[in-house]
Amino acid sequence: MLLSRRKRSLGLAVAAVLAAAGVTSCSGGAGSSGSSATCESPGITPDMVNLGLVVTDSGVGSTAFASARSGIDARIGQANEEGGVHGRQIAYEWHDDANSPAQSDRVVEEFLRDNSVFGLMAVTLALGESIDTMSALRVPVVGYGLPTWASHTNMFSNLSSAAPTTLGRYIQANGGTKVGVVMTGASASTIPVIDRYNEAFRSIGLTTTETIQFSSATDNPARVVQQLASDDVNALVAFTVPEDLARIMQAARQSDLSLTSAVSFTGYDRSVLSALGPQLSGVSFPVYFLPFEAGGPAIDRYRDGMTRFAPETVQTDQRYALNSYIYADMFLRGLDLAGECPTREGFIDALRKVSDYDAGGLIEPVNLANNATEPLNCHAFVKINPAGTAFDVVRKRLCADGTGS
Repeated sequence: MLLSRRKRSLGLAVAAVLAAAGVTSCSGGAGSSGSSATCESPGITPDMVNLGLVVTDSGVGSTAFASARSGIDARIGQANEEGGVHGRQIAYEWHDDANSPAQSDRVVEEFLRDNSVFGLMAVTLALGESIDTMSALRVPVVGYGLPTWASHTNMFSNLSSAAPTTLGRYIQANGGTKVGVVMTGASASTIPVIDRYNEAFRSIGLTTTETIQFSSATDNPARVVQQLASDDVNALVAFTVPEDLARIMQAARQSDLSLTSAVSFTGYDRSVLSALGPQLSGVSFPVYFLPFEAGGPAIDRYRDGMTRFAPETVQTDQRYALNSYIYADMFLRGLDLAGECPTREGFIDALRKVSDYDAGGLIEPVNLANNATEPLNCHAFVKINPAGTAFDVVRKRLCADGTGS
């Protein structure tokens, strides 16, 4: 049975945490079993490992992470059913950071205040100054990796970034030669990302054009299409929300703009199919895990875990549920490698040495020693079928050098 605990009141001062943070020794003698060894690491009891989860459950952008806890429940539920890790069951409690860095720092402080958790899972974009605090205390963190994590060896993710060249190879394989880029609004954080993609496209012989900004509240999609036609592009890359791209694609069809491929970074979601499928027919999406439509033992195991341990989630095939399932799996792997009496430093050292982590076949193998700074070179692509009713796997694996299947 899955063991999960909600927020509870915590009473000790942060100063006490800083003083006690180094207490991670194990007093169990040689040969002691995982269920009976007396360990002094935070969050470790003779029969339990207690973890924390920081998740954006409310606030701006929270709908994207709505299924995150279900994925964690599924993977931890499977582990507990199979006997836990070294004889200990896994429990976790979760706090909502409301997508606020200040709130995120407060909930991390609450987790660390009384040494009640061994480590944290993070499904949020809002971690702030607490990153430095957790790094100083050597608290293991697994979750949604950001560039700010790269210099912190205690923080793990299966994906930091994807190689832009891989997308360029996909465009070329479909006959594209000149790429137009459209973005929703004018986000300052998105522009450097677009520049990085355009530079990679040019490095392999693609021609790029000026980025076109689009705001559905004030712009006409016909203007975007006219600009694309004027630039003589035959491939489109969208840094947009699905609703904006749907309007642009409709206008492109009405204007007979011929595109060899249109690629979006957002929209690989069943809810998008039901709402916008016909408008987005023919649009492709990079996928950084094994696509649900590919099936196979790894996807079957994930779906089984979701069905049995997160039955409230009617639709199992959700991106952030699977991502969170992977984060939980990675944490379990670290616990297993850390031994019968795990320490935080032992967990970090052992997991960082894993050179072929693949989450049981759900992702391309990654080297956790350097994946925070090395982009993912190989991944899949799916495309919405002509009827707009399903995603088809068009490339199960494509790499930055053009090889794949």
